[in-house]
Amino acid sequence: MSQYRVLIDANDEKGLVHKISGIFYQNDFNILSNSEFVDSENNKFFMRSVVEGDMDLDELYQSICEVMPQNANIEVIAPKKKNIVIMATKEMHALGDILVRHEAGELEANILCVISNYAELGPFVKKFNIPFIEISNVGLDREEHEEKIIDTLSEFNDINYIVLAKYMRILTPKFIKIYENRIINIHHSFLPAFIGANPYKQAYERGVKIIGATSHFVNNNLDEGPIIAQEVIHVNHAYSWRDMQRMGKDVEKVVLSRALRLALEDRIFVYANKTVIF
Repeated sequence: MSQYRVLIDANDEKGLVHKISGIFYQNDFNILSNSEFVDSENNKFFMRSVVEGDMDLDELYQSICEVMPQNANIEVIAPKKKNIVIMATKEMHALGDILVRHEAGELEANILCVISNYAELGPFVKKFNIPFIEISNVGLDREEHEEKIIDTLSEFNDINYIVLAKYMRILTPKFIKIYENRIINIHHSFLPAFIGANPYKQAYERGVKIIGATSHFVNNNLDEGPIIAQEVIHVNHAYSWRDMQRMGKDVEKVVLSRALRLALEDRIFVYANKTVIF
């Protein structure tokens, strides 16, 4: 028995669920789980199914294609560990959470390496027997530094996702285009948003009541890519900015790991700069 994840998005029309489930039934597939959604404003249909059966992956794909509209995007995926690269700077919390979860077998991922523009995190990463690569940006402009990173990444085959675990450098459009919808970032999202040095201290000085984090795919608009996961926590006047910082880091690491898990389990559809998640 083989298990597959079937991902479909297409223009909506009558009978799509019936047609797809009919293919599963005709080929003796058991449906282990199924989720669907119709965006009525844009006439878009989304469906994720997990099925089990004896049919070859390519045969199942072709059978589904025969009953779907020509504009449909169809993926039939055999679940396996995906290859990821983590990029970080100096902060440990988001990176550490991913490494611990990976060590515990919670993530369907092979961590190919951790790349940083500083050496500080190297001893910590090596405790997990994961390659650590320092690519310093000293004396280099943004484009030159990224070229070095791109050259390093080209040495790895089939990178599915790049995770920015508090990587504190802005990526160029060239880099983003190479890995479009495959770069996952974590951002401290306050109401209102604070930028620059020490955002938690800024939040404290403004007396915010909510702090939180947003994980999203990276695009050319800073921190405006399709949102994958978010979380907030309530604070009040009794919290110092260091309390807020500590709690904010807790939220950031949990939200980033949650977003990564959704990606690894093929639960995300990206559409119109937003996501549909099952």
